[in-house]
Amino acid sequence: MKTTKPRKPDPELIRQLFERFEQDKPEPKTELNYSNAFTLVTAVALSAQATDVSVNKATGPLFAIADNPADMLALGEDRLMKMISSIGLYRNKAKNVMEMCRILLAQYGGQVPMNRAALLSLPGVGNKTASVVLNEMDIEPAIAVDTHVYRVSHRLGIVDAAADTPDKVEAELMKIIPKHWLTRAHHWLILHGRYVCVARKPKCEICIVRDLCPKIGVDFTPLI
Repeated sequence: MKTTKPRKPDPELIRQLFERFEQDKPEPKTELNYSNAFTLVTAVALSAQATDVSVNKATGPLFAIADNPADMLALGEDRLMKMISSIGLYRNKAKNVMEMCRILLAQYGGQVPMNRAALLSLPGVGNKTASVVLNEMDIEPAIAVDTHVYRVSHRLGIVDAAADTPDKVEAELMKIIPKHWLTRAHHWLILHGRYVCVARKPKCEICIVRDLCPKIGVDFTPLI
């Protein structure tokens, strides 16, 4: 099978791709369930190396009784671990959530700080988590590059082949995607990678951008 060679990002391709995504889902949202900034940052932190579905199953009962730092601390680490035990790395995540709650109460009056530097100082919050929170809360346009965003960005040819790390892909996407799409681009790329442009057998037959996609790195049979 012939594989399409990588190429430099094409502004016209980017425009057409994101117009299609916008027509299909004008207001895409995270699939993580949350009700406020605290439950959002907690859910996103818990989702590291776990699916949104598994996180939602655990946080539904959890957030019903602890949707703020004080109630989460009152819950206790042992009970928290039991409630999120179905999520990968739950022991370490429970410790981080507890410590995050202590810091939020001691330094921020129980509120989640809405700036990147402060978010990154919280236990369990890395650049990806901070980007998701800031973008979702409409504070700062950001694109959190997970495995889906990384894969789809390269397959669609919207980042250069030299963007070979998540940080490089994020920097490239922030540079090339027009501002009016930035806050939604993260969700479009994740959802496309999660349900259509999957890793092993991309579902090209149902793809809304199949006629635009250069399928970089994908061996395929052209659709008739």
